[in-house]
Amino acid sequence: MAPCVQPHQFADLYRRFDSPLSRFDCGKKCAPLNGGEPVCCSTGHAIPIVDKAEFQLLKSRSDLWHRFRATDAGQREVLKDMHPTCTAIECKGAQFCERDNRTLACRSFPFFPYLTRKDEFVGLAYYWYFDDRCWVISNLGVVDRAFVREFVDVYERLFVLDPEERESMRAESANARRVFSRRRQAIPLIGRDGGYFKVRRGGKIVPAKLSDFKKHGPFRSDRAYVRAVAEAQATRR
Repeated sequence: MAPCVQPHQFADLYRRFDSPLSRFDCGKKCAPLNGGEPVCCSTGHAIPIVDKAEFQLLKSRSDLWHRFRATDAGQREVLKDMHPTCTAIECKGAQFCERDNRTLACRSFPFFPYLTRKDEFVGLAYYWYFDDRCWVISNLGVVDRAFVREFVDVYERLFVLDPEERESMRAESANARRVFSRRRQAIPLIGRDGGYFKVRRGGKIVPAKLSDFKKHGPFRSDRAYVRAVAEAQATRR
């Protein structure tokens, strides 16, 4: 099956989506809890899945990336339903990062486009399965507006180029509604035009404040974070 998006089109998307998520280096918050490496840069937590044409572009620009090979049952489970036009890849590590050669998945993490049941792209939701490991998820206020604007612009363009990507995000949004409904929690959203919202059970979207959003795991308080870092350091000794 041929990819819908061509390498030169991914290059254009990269040019349009270059703003950092935050003015603060969020990797410095999660790295002490992950052996010194940001969670989003570790295939032990997040395996980048890219279109084969995107990988073709990256290989033409750099030797930063190589194919990812699953080494355990958990990784094979993550990859078993991968679309035939996609491939799993891995970089050399955060210390070798080349900002211009980050994948769309890297640039977007930990967010995905949230689509309503009526297929309206209303904002940015986060991949909830990282909520105990990603500091940003507990601190949505640090997300820069330039990042949000570029995120929305690029995904709008990508959805036109690749309708299957939109379908994939519709499915992810529906899955989020099921998961948060079982948790009896609202889905936090960063609005595409600014502001914060939450998706209540049943799908209704209402305005929200940052204080409405739950903090998670070691990021729920300063005390919890200091304790978690101390425990992580003790484990590595």
